[in-house]
Amino acid sequence: MKSNITNEERANLALSFDSILDKFIFWIVVISLLLFILYPVVMVISTSFFYRGTFTLDNYKNLLNSNNLKLIKDSLFVASISSILSTIFSFCIALFTFVERKKIKKLIYRALMLSMISPPFVSSLALIILFGRRGIITHNLLGLSVNPYGWQGIVLLQTLGGIPLSSIMLISALHSIDTRQILASRDLGATTTQTIKNIVIPAIFPTILSVLFLSFTMNLADFGTPIIIGGKFKMLATETYMTIFSSGDLGKAAAMSILLIPPAILSFVFYRKNITNIDNRATGTKALGSENYDFQLPIWLKFVLTFITVSFFIIVVLKYGSIILSAFSINTSGKLTFTLKHFEEVKFAYTPAFLRSIIFAVIAGFVSSVIGILLSYYTHRRKIKGMSFIEFVSALPYIIPGIFFGLGYIVGFNKEPLLLTGTTAIVILNSTFRHISVANKATNAAFTTIDTRIEDASRDLGASKFKTITNIIFPLLRPVFLTSFINTFTACMTTVGAIIFLVSPKNVVASIVMFKNITNGQYGPASVMASILILITVSVNLIAIKLLNTKEMY
Repeated sequence: MKSNITNEERANLALSFDSILDKFIFWIVVISLLLFILYPVVMVISTSFFYRGTFTLDNYKNLLNSNNLKLIKDSLFVASISSILSTIFSFCIALFTFVERKKIKKLIYRALMLSMISPPFVSSLALIILFGRRGIITHNLLGLSVNPYGWQGIVLLQTLGGIPLSSIMLISALHSIDTRQILASRDLGATTTQTIKNIVIPAIFPTILSVLFLSFTMNLADFGTPIIIGGKFKMLATETYMTIFSSGDLGKAAAMSILLIPPAILSFVFYRKNITNIDNRATGTKALGSENYDFQLPIWLKFVLTFITVSFFIIVVLKYGSIILSAFSINTSGKLTFTLKHFEEVKFAYTPAFLRSIIFAVIAGFVSSVIGILLSYYTHRRKIKGMSFIEFVSALPYIIPGIFFGLGYIVGFNKEPLLLTGTTAIVILNSTFRHISVANKATNAAFTTIDTRIEDASRDLGASKFKTITNIIFPLLRPVFLTSFINTFTACMTTVGAIIFLVSPKNVVASIVMFKNITNGQYGPASVMASILILITVSVNLIAIKLLNTKEMY
């Protein structure tokens, strides 16, 4: 029996179905972002103002006592010192990289990228292993019993932890300078030192400030380092964490976490403003690159920059080396004894946690990359009304501290019909929506280089909006998708702050287990877990780099 439906009718039905599918996907993106980002944020704020359904300011009144004011003061002090030091050292490393040969530049850049790929608390663990009371260097080699705990240890580790990302940002800023300004300065008789002072530093000053405030935000929200290495010294993020776990007072914890938001938002706004200035200034590099220009530094300055750069990478090697050594050894009575005991313990006890970490990270990486690309497409290509606000919502988890976002999921999804507490879904959802902004920002940048006429041609040839997404947008953005997936995968494999409140024994992941091992003094198993996490994330990143360098990707 012949069908009475003509080809034209079939095409119209297909277009109608594609249109419905396109709208369905659009609303899924919007609703999911409002539900899993904005709603938890609102719930944290609401929880801080209500007690058993009654509006109250008691949580905030109790915060403004002398002990808490000291807590805030100490947090701002440590975050400021760490940020200033990391920015100074990062500038030195970036300037050293800028004036070196091309091969050295690539080597340093890749080393900085790899030094970022490490689980949290690795630096704290390495400091204890090397310089603790029973440290390999302090006790075994020097016969000393050194106390590494206190605010000095926090400043040291936060400073070292902020250097890789800050250096990469500053290196990019230095290469965006129009080299003709440097040549003009030199031709007019300025010395190298004067050129750096009057041309180079002013040109990248917005980036320096952005790096400073970005580091400040990250350090202020850091709770893991102070817990492990702070000793009796307390910080605001640490006390928020302890308030939840010791007393279960969500209202007080919510109020404390809200105190972290104003400086974080101000830092983010300042960062965005200065990044815009950087983008507007970066117009001359393509016309005249700096690769072929020999920028000679004074001997004393060259020595200082070399010393700082080499010292940093020696510290990085010591950090990873101590972790690997600790994984294969036991330090007893001042002697190292090699053993595979730690590996056997991790193999039998924590294999499920590693498998969950990988599965959760893969799901979060895939879903967040897809949603981030779609969000950018609907906002900047389709220019749908109201999507600019939704895009701002997607950036909130990037702006606010992870501990705040994790708390939002506790208070937002602990009752019907949104009861997710204790489930695997809540961990995956938190990890997914915390990193939406990565894919969104990468796609926004990619869209500036993709001709809109490609999409116009697709539409003129009769393709539906859904077909344009599947056949044009995603194929063109395969490199962006892969980059976003890898960044999110790496972050999810090593995250702790946002999910530490959400995991349960049945859905615990490797990074949380490692954190608990460190806090319990089980440094051997923690070192094994850190080594495995580093191996996994580095391997995935190397695969990604290989794929991104494949011509077929483009």
